[in-house]
Amino acid sequence: IRVKLPANYRIAAHSHPSDEIVTVLSGSLMVGMGDKLDPTKVKGFPAGSVVVAPANTNHFVLTKQPTVIQVSAIGPLAFNYVNPADDPSKK
Repeated sequence: IRVKLPANYRIAAHSHPSDEIVTVLSGSLMVGMGDKLDPTKVKGFPAGSVVVAPANTNHFVLTKQPTVIQVSAIGPLAFNYVNPADDPSKK
């Protein structure tokens, strides 16, 4: 899938049942590993970067500017939020 994320966007800590491969097409994606979104624990990935989140590994993302990413995974792509209350599909 290809996704355009707005500036200052956040995706809470989650995992996927299969490896997730993210290519940053424009902007910059900030990615951190762990069970809770912590802006002090992110690493920036500029356009052209490829980020791999292994299956069942909790991670979180945020942006500081509009960012376009392409996500590849063996589907269906599922989001398993650490805190179920963070799942936007349940709101």
